Amino acid sequence: MKAFRNLCILLVTVAALFWFAPNAWAFCGFYVARADTSLYNRASQVAIAREGDRTVLTMANDYQGEVADFALVVPVPTVIQADQVNVADPGIMERLDGFSAPRLVEYFDEDPCVEYMLMALSANAVTAEESPIDPALERGDDALGVAIEAQFTVGEYDILILSAEESNGLETWLQQNNYRIPEGASAVLQPYIRQGMKFFVARVNLEEFDRSGFQNLRPIQIAYESPQFMLPIRLGMVNAEAAQDLIVYLMTPNGEVELTNYRTVQVPSGEEIPLFVKDEFGDFYSTLFQRSYEQAGRNVAFLEYAWDMRGCDPCAADPLSPEELRRAGVFWLTPQTDTNVFVTRLHIRYTRDKFPEDLSFQPTNNRRFFQGRYVLNHPFTGHAQCNERFEDIATQWWGPEPAAIERGIEYLEQQWNDERFQQYVRDDYSRYVEEILPERFERESQNLARLTGWDIRDIRHRITEEVPQPANSFWPLFYPPRD
Repeated sequence: MKAFRNLCILLVTVAALFWFAPNAWAFCGFYVARADTSLYNRASQVAIAREGDRTVLTMANDYQGEVADFALVVPVPTVIQADQVNVADPGIMERLDGFSAPRLVEYFDEDPCVEYMLMALSANAVTAEESPIDPALERGDDALGVAIEAQFTVGEYDILILSAEESNGLETWLQQNNYRIPEGASAVLQPYIRQGMKFFVARVNLEEFDRSGFQNLRPIQIAYESPQFMLPIRLGMVNAEAAQDLIVYLMTPNGEVELTNYRTVQVPSGEEIPLFVKDEFGDFYSTLFQRSYEQAGRNVAFLEYAWDMRGCDPCAADPLSPEELRRAGVFWLTPQTDTNVFVTRLHIRYTRDKFPEDLSFQPTNNRRFFQGRYVLNHPFTGHAQCNERFEDIATQWWGPEPAAIERGIEYLEQQWNDERFQQYVRDDYSRYVEEILPERFERESQNLARLTGWDIRDIRHRITEEVPQPANSFWPLFYPPRD
């Protein structure tokens, strides 16, 4: 049974990319919360801007103790002169952290009537002869001018590479194949089709420092040239009493930065989790990270973010401006290059026995997008009034033209008088509350238990007790509220 999902369109205009994706990895949900460095008791942050042999290294520490006792010792590959040292704006590290932090996003189920009446139209094979659809826009891919150039699976994603001859045909193809795209998308698609593009489709200054307790010293920034692209970490473990957290923001003009001497794995991402996690995201992510760290052998780096600075979706914070990037050490920006910066965020939890070597990096041209993100789904809890949604349905199925909408409404009214059509919609709505929601709640329960180790029985009951559901939802029958 097809899951009840909202599908959305992502247009990264500056990168000239379109991305259509299913709800499990749909970019355009509502950003809710982020897991920034404030979650960790001891965390150092380092920003590295690198092009060619030139590096600008910015270091920040969440130092605890008397500021007068603070000491920083960092090996560098060349002699550092005074003009190569700078005291950086601490707000820059906060901006990099906020922009790249793992994030929580949420989606809202639409009225099932819209979804299932569209499915009924599809199942009943509505044709141009019996509906207001233009005969030139029949459901056949060839008639629409759309061709599947490539089809493959990567992990859990089915991917299509499409070409199109005209934007109306592509928009219709996407709608007919259950991709929810904004009205008027054809106007945005057309320039890319004219260019012959394809479409990726997928489901310490003591006088100034007077704060006490937990201290954040201003970052120190060093610029140098060397063929070595590395970050020394071993000295930081000399007096360490426990594992250290290190967040590294790597910025290059080309693509993702990789470690060459340690394995890098992506932090678990894209998982649907129960709605109640919204109020405890920090605890959730801290537990997830520790569990992933232990399962990976405590000797890997975790990729939490890889994205072009010119965009983000959903954004945990606005992208850094060119001026902010320059303050972060990005030295290659010009009015012509604008914000040509790719950001890689690595999270490393290290100890002396598991990370005996300093970190060695290499830049790549890999511009894949990745972010640590976790999905909350809000069930539809209203009363389904299918015959009150005819205008919305006609608009989605036949397009925004007033004449087409009017003819579509007439057609839907005729269909609604057919008991078989009504029964089809009712049956699918019943499946939503009896099968699809329980299946999704169970999937969310298993995901949360697997990611955190939390008791799955407790998770299931909390969904009943804390997650709004339709009045006739079947889930509480299996997991009733606890006394």
